[in-house]
Amino acid sequence: MSDILFRRGDDRVGELAVRRLDPEADAPAVHAWVTHPKAVFWMMRDADVADVAKEYREIVDHPHRDAFLGLVNGRPAFLAESYDPARVELAGLYEARDGDVGMHFLCAPTGTPVHGFTRAVITTVMEFLFADPAIRRVVVEPDVRNTAVHVLNAAVGFEVAGTVAKPEKDALLSVCTRERFLAATREATA
Repeated sequence: MSDILFRRGDDRVGELAVRRLDPEADAPAVHAWVTHPKAVFWMMRDADVADVAKEYREIVDHPHRDAFLGLVNGRPAFLAESYDPARVELAGLYEARDGDVGMHFLCAPTGTPVHGFTRAVITTVMEFLFADPAIRRVVVEPDVRNTAVHVLNAAVGFEVAGTVAKPEKDALLSVCTRERFLAATREATA
């Protein structure tokens, strides 16, 4: 499965591309990522490969969710999920608007970090989502304790809307409009 849905170049990282996730074929790689100690907020530390394949099969088959595999220079390097926050994840927990899309992303663990890699990944995921003209805002709900992602979200234009109590966590609801994203990414490249 190699049908690329989106691609962009990054001066530090190289070519980033996004394709639909194949739950069965991609499960071994994704399993290594979601069970890594750095992925504690994904709450899948005890999952085996079959659990990961089942979870992502449910996501890609769901009418209001989807999953994507990100490639960097042709190699699997990140995971992204999108969802309709009015129907899943945040249903009833915030004031949803037409044009909202929810997003999760995870970078593959590495022993040799590349400066700017995670920023390149979130920028790619955001550009991919905003490539759909119907999308007006991206909504995220990371764990309130995940301070590293809060800083990253702010850097690409997210504004904190408040804390929401989800069954599995207290989440920092944050929202990013297309305009705020474009302004933040223009500032970063200026």
